[in-house]
Amino acid sequence: MKSDRTDSSGSMRHREVLESLSGLLLALFVAMISSTVVSTSLPLIIGSLNGTQTQYTWVVTATLLAATATTPIWGKLADLFNKKTLVQVAIVIFVAGSMISGFSQDTGQLIAARAFQGIGVGGLQALVQVVIAAIIPPRERGRYNGYLGAVMAVATVGGPLLGGLIVDVPWLGWRWCFFVGVPIAVLAFIVLQRTLKLETVRRENVQVDYFGAGLIAAGVSVLLIWVSFVGNSFDWISWQTGVMVAAGLVLLAVAVVVEKKVREPVVPLHIVVQRTPALAIIASLAVGMAMFGGAVFLGQYFQIGRGYTPTQAGLLTMPLMAGVLVSSTVSGRLISRTGKIKPYIVSGAIVLVLGFLGLGLVDHATPLWIVGIAMAVVGIGVGMTMQNLVLAVQNDVPLRDLGSASASVTFFRSLGGTIGVSVLGAVLANRVSADLAAALHVPAGQASTGGVSALNLKALPPQVQAVVHTVYGDATAHIFLISAAVAVVGVIAALLLKPITLRTTIDVSEKTDEPASDAVVG
Repeated sequence: MKSDRTDSSGSMRHREVLESLSGLLLALFVAMISSTVVSTSLPLIIGSLNGTQTQYTWVVTATLLAATATTPIWGKLADLFNKKTLVQVAIVIFVAGSMISGFSQDTGQLIAARAFQGIGVGGLQALVQVVIAAIIPPRERGRYNGYLGAVMAVATVGGPLLGGLIVDVPWLGWRWCFFVGVPIAVLAFIVLQRTLKLETVRRENVQVDYFGAGLIAAGVSVLLIWVSFVGNSFDWISWQTGVMVAAGLVLLAVAVVVEKKVREPVVPLHIVVQRTPALAIIASLAVGMAMFGGAVFLGQYFQIGRGYTPTQAGLLTMPLMAGVLVSSTVSGRLISRTGKIKPYIVSGAIVLVLGFLGLGLVDHATPLWIVGIAMAVVGIGVGMTMQNLVLAVQNDVPLRDLGSASASVTFFRSLGGTIGVSVLGAVLANRVSADLAAALHVPAGQASTGGVSALNLKALPPQVQAVVHTVYGDATAHIFLISAAVAVVGVIAALLLKPITLRTTIDVSEKTDEPASDAVVG
């Protein structure tokens, strides 16, 4: 029976949609700010804990990896259980992880805590999009992408600024970069409880493929650990490389076999092998690698490579976030008006490549206005592709598979981001280590003097600080060029997408024998 919260077509009225979105957008905001708030403060955090460049990378990678590994599980659970309850569970996990991160005493504890926090982040990233897709038809969803874009922009612009201010205020300190998200998460929990009303649709004989998800997580983890240490701790051609690469590939191959046989796979192969989802996943993988991998190191570039404070670094990254806000809002409204989505995805993918090519030309002395333009172009590309790739898949699948399909795209985008951060971080670490060793005339692999981390600038002599600035500022360009090359794959996948006209109904026309998902109730 249709609720009084819906119109004659069965869709929710605009006011009710906004009410339901309020808690969801808060949850998405807190998930995003958990990463952005530490983006500018991470160099100082790792420096104060006397960590290494590899540990710097793994503080980010741990969260992305945990989020990636759990995203398919959250998506499958969303097809089986009440979505609102799952979002709230993800918030609780996120809060616990944030508190543990804030009390960490060394980089090992921080990496472990960030991994636990990533489980909650994965749930929030996947479930918010799933719930939105369950209450808003694809054709109308572009209209609300502007709100998503605004939240993304506020989180990505405000996060670095907030993180910079926190670490620059002596009586707060870097631990508050993790504590600050807790009250926002609690508020999101309360708002969701009051505004989001979803009816629970129970299905008998529910099965979640935890084994398959575990295999995927293990396979990806082994390969990422190999990427982090190869070329530094051991050679590319070595028995360690052979063992780790073989183990990772075998685990992933077994995961594919398991996913084919189980009744409720976490990654629905029958969906992801279809043309639109498959190409959207490939594009998302490439966009994730380029976007996360490149953007994570911008804060480090401004602080370590250019010598700016965390607050100044946050301000300097604003062109990137402004590009995301403007392009996601404008493209979302144009998509809702026309119902066409492919032209915007293709254009965004091309713009993303151009932006990273621009960043690939920077060094420690490049004028800031040039860096700002390149960042803005990257932001425009991200805003036009990221959410719209998810929308393209959601438009193609029945409501009963919405959670799994949406989570699959998010999973591969996060996987791309995890791989991107890990690979680019390893490239940067090796390049910086070699260049510092040459500049300081110390043995290869020794990136500082006196056992002090190169990221702990305040503890280094002034002449060494100048060398570190130059080396980091020049080395960062190489990872942006790699990001540009990876983003080209996204352009090819976007070009191969078939023309898509967004439907105006919540579900596809096919009828199913069982209830598809949670229904909106008053």
